[in-house]
Amino acid sequence: MQHGSDEAVTIYDTTLRDGAQAENVHFSLPDKLRIVRKLDELGIAYIEGGWPGSNPKDLAFFREVSTVPLRASRIVAFGSTRKAGVAVDQDPQIRMLLDAGTKAVAVFGKTWLLHVRKVLRVTPEENLEMIRETIAFLKSCGKEVVYDAEHAFDGYQEDPAYALECLEAASEAGADWVVLCDTNGGSLPEKITELTALAARKISSRIGIHTHNDGELAVANALAAVQAGATQVQGTINGYGERTGNCNLISAIANLEIKMGKRVLPPGALSRLQELSYFVDETANLAPNPRAPFVGRCAFAHKGGTHVNAIGKLFRSYEHIEPEIVGNRRRILVGELSGRSNIVLKAKELGLTLREDDARTREALQQVKEMEGKGYEFEAADASFELLLRKRLLPYPPFFQLVEYHVSIRRFPAKEYEVSEATVKLSVKGETVYTVAEGDGPIHALDQALRGGLERFYPDLARVSLRDYKVRILGPMAGTGAVTRVLVESSDGSISWTTVGVSTNIVEASWEALVDSIEYWLLRLERLAGAPLPKAG
Repeated sequence: MQHGSDEAVTIYDTTLRDGAQAENVHFSLPDKLRIVRKLDELGIAYIEGGWPGSNPKDLAFFREVSTVPLRASRIVAFGSTRKAGVAVDQDPQIRMLLDAGTKAVAVFGKTWLLHVRKVLRVTPEENLEMIRETIAFLKSCGKEVVYDAEHAFDGYQEDPAYALECLEAASEAGADWVVLCDTNGGSLPEKITELTALAARKISSRIGIHTHNDGELAVANALAAVQAGATQVQGTINGYGERTGNCNLISAIANLEIKMGKRVLPPGALSRLQELSYFVDETANLAPNPRAPFVGRCAFAHKGGTHVNAIGKLFRSYEHIEPEIVGNRRRILVGELSGRSNIVLKAKELGLTLREDDARTREALQQVKEMEGKGYEFEAADASFELLLRKRLLPYPPFFQLVEYHVSIRRFPAKEYEVSEATVKLSVKGETVYTVAEGDGPIHALDQALRGGLERFYPDLARVSLRDYKVRILGPMAGTGAVTRVLVESSDGSISWTTVGVSTNIVEASWEALVDSIEYWLLRLERLAGAPLPKAG
């Protein structure tokens, strides 16, 4: 861990307002309240709840959130400076900002003459008055005021004197925070540093930074601002936001605490960073980014044989931090680029002991490479790999055996109706079990028939459900004779796992993945119970 100044940096979260402006991101009122509670649990200082003057949902949010007991967070209502030509105490938007009932409010105003003249269509002097009067009025009402200097960096590049005059006007009017906004997201770190350092010298208000990610520099720019004197960082969880997004607070917090030695979250909260990231993705109904820095499932995944060999000797040889610091974990991948170290370390993850010079290690590695050459993919199918390894190291009789299966599709064109039916004959505990099931398509019917035949012997199997089913055609130039790879993700409500099947026949590939899924879960259940389950006869 690298250490810098122990000065605190305040985190200001705008996921519920700026983050909700992202395409395909939508939060219901209950969603917003759940996220507030989660952010408060982690000790986020400010939570911007929305713009009470913009829609009924945000008005309802401020009513509801006032009843939520918070330990660490302060809710902020967001708005703008008064309208041109309207007295501040008569502006309906300002009244609604006050009616939100929050102790802190944030207002944005113009810093760029382009916007002053072409968007607001007011004189530079009137814009300065709008800034001064709005902030002074809100301060007179007892509010903590966060002033967002919109387009601060673009404005400074065009007319440094006027941009600085806007910042000074906000500070002189009593703003508790003056936040420099890279609204278009196109500034480079050196420009961020230049204006932030100047503002820190020139104005008395505390300085904040609000960056967008259009140049993929939002986090870097936020860190540059902190190094230049900013003590508040605004952003969103997972970088949600307009266009390409905002500063990703997950990465910003991790860098500030671990790399820059800043006090950001309460002690121990950093280890819940991945949990927070996944929670917000889940609430937004979005799949987590597997390659997200710090918290993504790939962030500490190692595949190349040389890398894995080094990791086995010294973790920090290929890891910039310990994954547990942010709540993540190390993953060893197994595939065609693997060496024996991959197999040994992966076995260790599974509680199995192997040595690199063990013949079984070489055999397992050779089998993996041969199977991947045929189209198997074990990086995304850990459960299938675990089964492969356990069968090679600790042979065991299967829980059931297939005798035969049959799948048929009956279509009734006149009724625009289709029925898929599967029959499965299994051998379980010395009995021959014959099951017929219908389903929404042949694979679903096959899955239903398989489960139907097994649940009498393994009733806990009712807890397992298929969560995702992916098909990829390998070598599409072969047309309908191409090899098909099927990935099946299953869950029992507490954990999920993925299995793989490969064949030129999509039904056979699906069957292989389905069988692996059930076999994996039954084996895991047996290991957890500590007693063998009945096996096939």
